[in-house]
Amino acid sequence: MHTNKLTEPLIGLAKLMRMAYSDCDLTPLGTQLIERAETDTGGHALMDLSTVLQLRGNRELALTMQAQAIESQQIYAPPTATGQVNIRLLAIMGPGDLMANTPLEFLLEDSDVALDIVYVTQDLPLPDNLPDHDVLFVAIAQSDLNMPLLKEIDTAIASWPRPILNKPDRIVLLSRNEACTLLKSAPGVEMPVTVRIARQTLEQVADKKRPLTDILEDGAFPIIIRPVDSHAGKDLDKIDNTGALVSYLQNMPNNEFYVSRFVDYRRQDGLFRKYRIVLIHGKPFVCHVGISEHWMIHYLNAGMTESAEKRAEEERFMIDFDNAFACKHAEAFRAINERVGLDYLGIDCGETADGKLLIFEVDSCMIVHAIDPVDVFPYKQPQMNKVFDAFRQMLQDAMQRDSA
Repeated sequence: MHTNKLTEPLIGLAKLMRMAYSDCDLTPLGTQLIERAETDTGGHALMDLSTVLQLRGNRELALTMQAQAIESQQIYAPPTATGQVNIRLLAIMGPGDLMANTPLEFLLEDSDVALDIVYVTQDLPLPDNLPDHDVLFVAIAQSDLNMPLLKEIDTAIASWPRPILNKPDRIVLLSRNEACTLLKSAPGVEMPVTVRIARQTLEQVADKKRPLTDILEDGAFPIIIRPVDSHAGKDLDKIDNTGALVSYLQNMPNNEFYVSRFVDYRRQDGLFRKYRIVLIHGKPFVCHVGISEHWMIHYLNAGMTESAEKRAEEERFMIDFDNAFACKHAEAFRAINERVGLDYLGIDCGETADGKLLIFEVDSCMIVHAIDPVDVFPYKQPQMNKVFDAFRQMLQDAMQRDSA
């Protein structure tokens, strides 16, 4: 079952995000997509409109549009292959925002890999007739919401006739508390104990009716807290004492939270450094380095564009990575790969004062891209091409194993 013949092809996430990054006003395009959606026989206009709305911060309406798109059409083919197609990849995705699935389009832009995406929901299982493909990739990210979906997919693909990458029975292990259990004893790794705590219990700690050590074995303020299933630093905070915990909970309606102790990972120069690494078939590749005065680092607000000095450090880190950082933490990366057991995995990490790999998060859906302006970040293109080439090689190797 291929997508309906449409007058307008899917624009896709990669192109739309590239437009957003270059400060292109997406409003006129959004208006065009609304008009197109009225006559569109499939879901392309609605799916692109959903992406535009997400990029503009209108999450709820975006998810409504996406749900309508998936209802009318489950299979989409974003424009990844630019010439001859040598690899056909089918990805299984679920509904949700930009953090809900592995954003494969960024890894496959202008390649020889044709990508088909099939969306599944609780009410819409895998359709019987799927596009021909060489490799299947499970792109659904771990979350409470996605757990039933991942279990259904695990059953549905148990005897799949093609090689499978990122199997769902491993993705389900990536919740913050389970990942911590998996990795906290790994050699060379520092990953503070992360516990999942009910609101009522945290209120008891905040009211000093219960000691912090009751819920966190290495518990002492400051702690890091965030609601379950929040990503990209949303509602993440450092709490220094019980009074701050009272204030935090007053502003958060959520019922469950992840809590861990705060690790001060500043270097001697007073700056924090966060590294985004991907493991592809177990081999580490650096994707970006965020350098900031603040402990909570997002690449977009770390001031990398404004600071030539920070960019120079990121460039040196990328050039030296294979012979420096990757070597220094080789044992840690090997242990993470073995314990998590995914073909493609993202790691956000830093370094402790004593030189261990400090893990903030491991996930299968981190955004990895090459859409930063080339004139400001010229050194990123060669590095990201290494990542993209390794991802393609992983697909090629899976095909060859299957035919062996």
